[in-house]
Amino acid sequence: MKKLGLLPKLIIAIIIGILVGKVAPEWFIKIFVTFSSIFGNFLEFAIPLIIIGFVAPGIGELGKGAGKLLAITTGIAYISTIASGSLAYLTSTTVLPKIMNIKNLTLNASNPEESLLAPFFKVEMPPIMGVMTALLIAFTIGLGIATIKGDTIKKFMNEFQQIVEKLISNIIIPLLPIHILGIFANMTYAGEVAAIISVFAKVFVMILLLHAAIIIIQYTIAGTLGGANPFSLIKNMIPAYFTAIGTQSSAATIPVTLSQTKKNGVDDGIAEFVVPLCATIHLSGSTITLTSCAIAIMMLNGMDFSFGMIFPFIMMLGVTMVAAPGVPGGAVMAALGLLKSMLHFSPTLTSLMIALYIAQDSFGTACNITGDGAIAIIVNKISGKKLEPKKDNKIIT
Repeated sequence: MKKLGLLPKLIIAIIIGILVGKVAPEWFIKIFVTFSSIFGNFLEFAIPLIIIGFVAPGIGELGKGAGKLLAITTGIAYISTIASGSLAYLTSTTVLPKIMNIKNLTLNASNPEESLLAPFFKVEMPPIMGVMTALLIAFTIGLGIATIKGDTIKKFMNEFQQIVEKLISNIIIPLLPIHILGIFANMTYAGEVAAIISVFAKVFVMILLLHAAIIIIQYTIAGTLGGANPFSLIKNMIPAYFTAIGTQSSAATIPVTLSQTKKNGVDDGIAEFVVPLCATIHLSGSTITLTSCAIAIMMLNGMDFSFGMIFPFIMMLGVTMVAAPGVPGGAVMAALGLLKSMLHFSPTLTSLMIALYIAQDSFGTACNITGDGAIAIIVNKISGKKLEPKKDNKIIT
């Protein structure tokens, strides 16, 4: 099992959870329900720590760079992320009501006392601070790090970020499949799992199509500005796309993304600046996934939502996911606080969100890094340089 990736483990956990929920006695199911309750409370406790550990160092790192070029690249990446989330909202609110029978899918997952089994006991783990307090502290520290010349706080926050990353990679991620097993066993016992699986499949297909659409849009804009065929540019980025699917990490894919971006003709200096930066700040694919999944789960549970509610959520995603760790599910972990504070997700709903997100995490990462190449082309044009396509690291003549 140790050699399996997180996605196979989650799939196995979901299958076992469904089987347990169908055939196991109530007392046995409640063992897993109790674990899920404890784990969910621990996750609630960890959310403020995750926010501060990710956001503050991420904003602090943006203080370094090439001044104007840094501002331009960051602005383009943020606009791309916001546009992707808005596209996901418009598509989800248009398509999902047509492919899901919302009236028959409404669950009681947000009110466990009515339909789901209660745990044997609860262990309260109150967070050290509220989500908004954590966000404000993170912004304050991050902006301070980016402004002042001292590096004492910066070193402290970088080490704190490493602690939080270890918390996620060594505790939360390994225990997550058992948590999901408990959630699905409980859902199955309550007769709700069929609706959830149906939604998972439909949303998954829609998200993949949205990823493809945003990549085409990004490269159509980049190709128009750079005077190149957008589909030829996309073709050159395919190795980076599939590398990201395999690694599930934008950071780990940087060497391939950089090589293919240069192959598209971007100036070496521009590519070497933009690609590593965008690997941490450009999250169009992840934003599409989080927005689509959140709307699907809100529809599934009969929750009210509007563009006025979702758009601020999208805007905050573009900030809170900055420098999300290079572990599977890093983006959704960074977004847990927003799901709770802005969309009012319960612990059960955040657990479903984690499962739904991680099921396609690698495709979201692939969309992110493919878009990085398009941003590099746009910045290349703004910098006054022309595309000089290369082959085998040599300029084509």
